[in-house]
Amino acid sequence: MSVGVTESAKRGTVLSCCISVKKGTRKVPVDSIEVCVGEGIKGDAHAGNWHRQVSLLGNESVDTMREKGAELHPGDFAENILTSGLALRELPVGTVLAIGDTLLGVTQIGKVCHHDCEIRKLVGTCVMPTDGIFTVVLRGGTIRPGDAICVVDAKELLHETD
Repeated sequence: MSVGVTESAKRGTVLSCCISVKKGTRKVPVDSIEVCVGEGIKGDAHAGNWHRQVSLLGNESVDTMREKGAELHPGDFAENILTSGLALRELPVGTVLAIGDTLLGVTQIGKVCHHDCEIRKLVGTCVMPTDGIFTVVLRGGTIRPGDAICVVDAKELLHETD
């Protein structure tokens, strides 16, 4: 398992899957997302062969914003996958996440929040710069709300290729 991640932080659940057809807009929940190696999420504006193909954000982080009075819904932070129970910001770059049959590799923790972010204007702060993570697709497939998310031991991946 990943170094520096507590045992309880290694499992979670997908609460929502979201996409947008245009960059710079909120994402909308969908029944499932199809992730492809070298592409990211089919039909999502951020798809492409780059290091931020799929974004994840924990509902626990969104709850801290709700406590500040913001009414927030899945996709409002432009996250592709809203999670529960997994301490995303504790995961180091290089961590591999298994969601159903898919594998996602963590490439970036947080991002620079643009100053005209709707959430920042509303509440004065935003959690995506510190709590959101970005991944690339290592093995494609379908991800749905309710799917389990597990941090994969790198040794398990090596045995898978034997």
